[in-house]
Amino acid sequence: MREEIFSQRRKGRKVLITARDNDMSHRIYTKEDLLQFKPKFSSFVGIDSDGCVFPTMEIKQKQCFHKLIISHWHLEKMEARLREAAEFVNLYSKWRGQNRFVALDKMFDLLRERETVRPSGATLPDTTDMKAFIASGTALSHDGLKEYIAKTNSEALKVLLAWSVDVNAEIARTVKKIAPFKWATESLEEIRQNSDAICVSQTPTEALVREWEENSILDYVAIIAGQELGTKAEHIEMATKGRYPASNILMIGDAPGDRKAAKANRALFFPINPGHEEASWECFCKEAYDKFLTGTYAGEYEQKLIAEFDALLPGKPAWKSA
Repeated sequence: MREEIFSQRRKGRKVLITARDNDMSHRIYTKEDLLQFKPKFSSFVGIDSDGCVFPTMEIKQKQCFHKLIISHWHLEKMEARLREAAEFVNLYSKWRGQNRFVALDKMFDLLRERETVRPSGATLPDTTDMKAFIASGTALSHDGLKEYIAKTNSEALKVLLAWSVDVNAEIARTVKKIAPFKWATESLEEIRQNSDAICVSQTPTEALVREWEENSILDYVAIIAGQELGTKAEHIEMATKGRYPASNILMIGDAPGDRKAAKANRALFFPINPGHEEASWECFCKEAYDKFLTGTYAGEYEQKLIAEFDALLPGKPAWKSA
């Protein structure tokens, strides 16, 4: 039955193509775009990007984020332990997919707690100012960090900004033309014929636009919402409040933060399971999306998927369990 529905949709659909700018890499999205979002359909889908649509989490973290943590804070003497902690926080735990500043702070906390780090001879940075910035309510973006540095003149936060800027440059230099997961593009095709959709991410918008555009899928979503436009929960709220019933809003993501963003808006959540991304997208395309459209997704079906997702992301690192 699902294959028949899928075939019928493709035969009868009207392809909606969004007008392109001459240079999409310079397209600018604002909070006003979210606040003034005009529905075309009765349902809405928010879609994360890194680790969800694209297999970019591993390469970005291991080849860009982590090596620059080591060099900016001169932590070469604890490289092995640092990489282990950074990979746990950013890839293999319930903290996966958090804002980069929050994740970095968590990683330093875990290293500080770990006894085996102390004999390395390296000194972990004082993260007092970082914690204050994260807790300040300021946008956790480059612009927000610059604004906070202007108020505090914190040398520690200047290092943090330099690291983050260099991470973006390294990603732009090394992470190019990585194709979406199998079944992700097919799913996006289905979504744009039946639901309003935006990209919801904590990645900088410039990188998101570049990655979606170079894979020719930028037209599958109406807006690319990156870290500059707020949190994921705020993105969903701005785009959906007063426009859709909660049961008609779905967030697709690969991290607990995506589920939290959905829950904050009383929306539904479809997990892309880390390590099983292609199977998750195939499930979405062939089964789950139809359930969402027909109002049979919520309840037992959604909870089963979330339980499988939660089981993949522990809260305690292996060295604490040993």
